[in-house]
Amino acid sequence: MQKALAQNPNLLRTLLGLSFTLIFLLGYAVYGATISPSYYLYTTETETTVSDNVDPVKLYDEEDNVTNWRWTFTADGDNLTWVNATVGDLSRNAVIKLTNSAGLYSHSKLGDPDADGFSCADSCYLNKTHQLISEDGGDDEIVSMTTTDPGRRNNGTVFAQSLSEAENKARDIVDYFHTPAVVIVEVIEDGNKSTAPSVSLTTVNEDFAEIAVFSVDAGTEFLWAVAAVVGCFSMILIPSFTVYFAARAKERKNELKLQKAEQAVDDSLTQEE
Repeated sequence: MQKALAQNPNLLRTLLGLSFTLIFLLGYAVYGATISPSYYLYTTETETTVSDNVDPVKLYDEEDNVTNWRWTFTADGDNLTWVNATVGDLSRNAVIKLTNSAGLYSHSKLGDPDADGFSCADSCYLNKTHQLISEDGGDDEIVSMTTTDPGRRNNGTVFAQSLSEAENKARDIVDYFHTPAVVIVEVIEDGNKSTAPSVSLTTVNEDFAEIAVFSVDAGTEFLWAVAAVVGCFSMILIPSFTVYFAARAKERKNELKLQKAEQAVDDSLTQEE
């Protein structure tokens, strides 16, 4: 390093200049990579329908001494995503069944806010009939979906070369018709019951709303990019310059000692003369 500086006294200034130039160029490259116009965000318009005015059909089985209550709902199959059955005033150990011949995805943890690490895409199962047992009675609910694809629910992202291409892809993802859309809710209770539980069916339909190119705040992203690159370069440059300045300090210290020794020798020679 000392020989290099001796041959080129502006080497340190050159290294710093090159470092800051590279920081700026790489920072701009990182910023440019974060605003690729090839990604588009689309949103969906959600319509929630609650049906609770359907009268049940009662079937009493004398042999087994159980009462079967049945409600038949006709949902809107156009872009149908969620199908949730809520049942109240249940007796102890009542059985709730949710049936759709086209099949629905469900799981006991689906819709549970305390279900940590749960993923419906991995754990939910497709079945024509889902059921649960209300051990304590009261109120209970079966939550189900027509798909585990998150792109059909709550917005999404597509990759395309133009806005029209992106919109076509988004519509292809969202557009769906669930048929048949007839949903049957059954409640089976012990004994000959005269009062039916309260049942409501909540369905959610999500239609394509709009799409726009993905964008970020240019100033903020540029500052974050520069900060990231500066941090990376600092990990390399700071140790190198620390070693250099430490070596320079040691050289100066040795030069000072040598000067003092030479001065002492000169003083002794002067006294002898």
